Amino acid sequence: MKIFITGATGYIGGSIAEKLVAAGHTVTGLVRSEEKARLLKARGIEPVSGTLDDSDLLASAARAADATIHTASADHPGSVVSLVTALERSGKLFIHTTGSAIVADHADGEYAAETPLDEDSYFDPVPYRRPRVDMNRYVRQAAIEKGLRAIVICPAMVYGTGRGLHPDSEQIPGLIGLSRHAGAGVYFGKGLNVYSNVHIDDLVDLYLLAMEKAPGGSFFFAENGHNSFREIAGMISTLPELDGRTTSLPLETIIQSRGEAGRLGVASNSYVRAANARRLGWSPHGPSLAEWFREMIREGQPRS
Repeated sequence: MKIFITGATGYIGGSIAEKLVAAGHTVTGLVRSEEKARLLKARGIEPVSGTLDDSDLLASAARAADATIHTASADHPGSVVSLVTALERSGKLFIHTTGSAIVADHADGEYAAETPLDEDSYFDPVPYRRPRVDMNRYVRQAAIEKGLRAIVICPAMVYGTGRGLHPDSEQIPGLIGLSRHAGAGVYFGKGLNVYSNVHIDDLVDLYLLAMEKAPGGSFFFAENGHNSFREIAGMISTLPELDGRTTSLPLETIIQSRGEAGRLGVASNSYVRAANARRLGWSPHGPSLAEWFREMIREGQPRS
């Protein structure tokens, strides 16, 4: 197959692209600079130079491919509309990537969600994440109303070393950086809030499985475990320079630096269950977050 990927230089998109190239597919990837175009080409990925705002370019690249995987941004509705519109009545595959922060709350570290949400659970999104929820609905409805095989994949907190140009995720390295600055593994409030998580290799496997088997209109959470942020702080504290120390930071520190996105990313509950993915046949096998930390520390310190 010929597959067009936005975010092909990123953590998730780059990891998917590498796996698809290894499997013998022809992959094109959106890039914003000549330097990254050269790096993609060296990896066997044909670069398409442009940005998410280049609607005609996106449309042309999507129409030229057998399938399109959108991983560049969950918060750029114009690109999603451009890609869906380009693929109307084609029957082609379109996978949109969102994130489990759509179910985030305002726990602010003070309490843990008691039960996970699966793909059929009702939830009322916080106002900041309503646009993502609306975009996910738009993509899924396109499978019915616009004649393409549109699918949404919704990863929880992703960890592990990626295979693309950017091997690191955002949340865990960000927490490691904050912890090193504070001299202790950090959490916010009481750190009781729970976030589900998934290893990058397992997430990539889900994309490939969905390409093969998932019907249009499908929605998949991707998770293989969960932890409270206080537990994550304990994992980070095993870095030699932190010597087992943990500490609570005021919520205002993350709000001042990262705004509402930062608040929801480290102080909310995002506790989900990947029921649909497992019904599809997805069988995650990567190390748990705690196991991954132990592996990284044995091999050398995790990057931040």
